[in-house]
Amino acid sequence: MEDEEAQTLLNQINDPRDLRKLKTNDLPRLCDELRDKIIEELSQNPGHFGSNLCTVEMTVALHYVLNTPYDRIVWDVGHQAYGHKILIGRRYAKSNTP
Repeated sequence: MEDEEAQTLLNQINDPRDLRKLKTNDLPRLCDELRDKIIEELSQNPGHFGSNLCTVEMTVALHYVLNTPYDRIVWDVGHQAYGHKILIGRRYAKSNTP
């Protein structure tokens, strides 16, 4: 299990610069992994599934084309931004509300 987890695209991303190194054809796989991570986390720590899951592709696309963190992304509400937090290196931050 550890070997499989270490080989995921998501585990290779510590900040948006790592995401931008991916090939565009890897982005759908990254979205799937990000969605799985959100489901895993929210299954253990209750939160907003729908609002987080519906922003996965948009979040990956924004970080891929913008020069984040220099280009700013403003989220309407925090419970849409868990995928964003994971991609910017805050995936291990403990919180009651992701």
